[in-house]
Amino acid sequence: MVNKPTDTIASFAKGLRVIEAFSADAPRLTITEVAAQTGLDRATARRCLLTLHHEGYADYDGKFFALTPRVLRLGLAALSSMPLPQVVQPWLDQLSEQIGHSCSVSILEGDEIVYIARAAQKRLMSIGLMPGSRLPAHCTSMGRVLLAALPEAEARTLLEQTDLSPRTPQSLADIPSLLQECARIRHQGYALVDQEVEPGLRSLAVPVLNHRDQTIAALNIGTAATSPDQQEIVRAYLPALLKVQDSLKRVLN
Repeated sequence: MVNKPTDTIASFAKGLRVIEAFSADAPRLTITEVAAQTGLDRATARRCLLTLHHEGYADYDGKFFALTPRVLRLGLAALSSMPLPQVVQPWLDQLSEQIGHSCSVSILEGDEIVYIARAAQKRLMSIGLMPGSRLPAHCTSMGRVLLAALPEAEARTLLEQTDLSPRTPQSLADIPSLLQECARIRHQGYALVDQEVEPGLRSLAVPVLNHRDQTIAALNIGTAATSPDQQEIVRAYLPALLKVQDSLKRVLN
């Protein structure tokens, strides 16, 4: 589609350029500085800045302008309209880079989890995981977070329809134990699974919540089970997971 000149609003485009002139390195700007950065004449830059100030998007002390937190609404509105995988992927990439381990987000579909986003580091599992991959819900950290978010009767019904054959000697393989674990997860806010999917793999997961505190997905990290202390992964990585959880909660409907 080719836009005609009459299809666009030049003044709106100029206002966006003015907003983009502000940055972490230049949080406070004068009219002259904005004009120089945007290529607008001084009078146009002034009108744009005063409009932003009038609408609550900028503060003005008589010389300097600075954007207000109201500007965040523009970005949050855009994020909330995006599909979930697109929203979470940048946070996954950043978290994986920060901690040096693979991170994933999945949703519950029947008795399986479906990976919808992933940032991979060193491969730990015998199978390659990617968006679209599936694993049993009952023996995975993300699956247990998602099961814990269900009403207990619904979780029980789902487990009764699931093949609970143990994948490793550590696997929980009976419904009462799994429901008890789900209750603990609801109370503590995270799931820790130690070598129940594959030997040598330990994972930690938290719910992905929307702004109404509803669980809409699960977020996890996976590490090698090199330490005999299972809680080491909780102490080391739960704060980072909760930080991402809080960030996503602000933008998800």
